[in-house]
Amino acid sequence: MADITRGSRVACAALLVVAVTAACDTKAQFAPSLPPEAGFRVDDGVLKLWTGTPCEGVTGLRLTFDSGTQTSTEQVWTAPRPGVRVEHVDLLGVSSPDAGGPLEIRTPLPAGYDWTKAGSVNVAVDGPKANGAKADVAQVLRESAQHPSGSYLFGRSGWLDAAAVQRENRKSFLTICTPDPE
Repeated sequence: MADITRGSRVACAALLVVAVTAACDTKAQFAPSLPPEAGFRVDDGVLKLWTGTPCEGVTGLRLTFDSGTQTSTEQVWTAPRPGVRVEHVDLLGVSSPDAGGPLEIRTPLPAGYDWTKAGSVNVAVDGPKANGAKADVAQVLRESAQHPSGSYLFGRSGWLDAAAVQRENRKSFLTICTPDPE
């Protein structure tokens, strides 16, 4: 009799775990309905960002290299309120970026930091409602010269030009400042 009771308890516990697991939604509560993406490329040693569509009212831009690791480091850009329009930005390169533009570096990368050795780069936008995006630094460095200057690496979507971004935005991905259609 004790074996039947213990067996019933084990079966009930297992059934409860299965029911709770099945009821959980694995998608994050506020995740967009399509993957957010931004374009990256390197020209003449300069890391370039293309948001894909304009981001209006940007008050900050944050680049994080190797996010979530012990070697994680970031560069932070700011702009005064009410913010600025951002679409194409030269982020890092052989010399310091021009500080005379609408975005200025608030937090530079550590002295001597070699961003070309990072595994990944994440970009986050402050100001407008936006999603972050991530790129593989080695892939951007390796493949940029193989693609026309108007093409950027948009994560899983690959190398896209303006026509392809316009065609695929809201279908297979969202540019980082495109509102979620759902």
